[in-house]
Amino acid sequence: MRRSSAVALMCMLASMFAVAQKSTSANPEPATATCNFDNQKQLTVQYQQLKLSKKDDDFIGHEARYGRVWEPGKKALTLYTNTPLTLAGNNLAVGAYTLYLIPDHRDWTLVVSRNTDVSAKYDKSKDLMRAPMEIGQLPLLEPEFSVYFAHTGPTECTMRVDIADTRAWVPFFEQK
Repeated sequence: MRRSSAVALMCMLASMFAVAQKSTSANPEPATATCNFDNQKQLTVQYQQLKLSKKDDDFIGHEARYGRVWEPGKKALTLYTNTPLTLAGNNLAVGAYTLYLIPDHRDWTLVVSRNTDVSAKYDKSKDLMRAPMEIGQLPLLEPEFSVYFAHTGPTECTMRVDIADTRAWVPFFEQK
């Protein structure tokens, strides 16, 4: 009995390794970024990892277009929060939401949607709010799309998005 369990475990691990090896920019892997306000209150963003090919100097034209809604990895980002938040002066209740990005030359916009189906086509009528994002230039080229949080204050988590030579960010505030 133990031998069959060990063989089954080895087969499962081997198949997981094979699936991980097949991941490409055409089939991105999911990733998660989390910010904890305390042990029980947090917000989490799930997104698709996206790698630029070596020939891409700029991600614009690769997958995103200036001034248009962008779903990195061809799927919306998903925001989960178990605490009420404020984003760009708007209240965001506990729950799940999809996030979209609108990159532009001088600024970006984060779109928060009521829709929770990451595979659904973007629908402007489901927009809950739009928040302006600040942008800056990275000193080194970032070959992967990444999302992460900086805990910038006791009640503030700033979501940062890096791709190519650009960083965009927007703060989320925990409502007290």
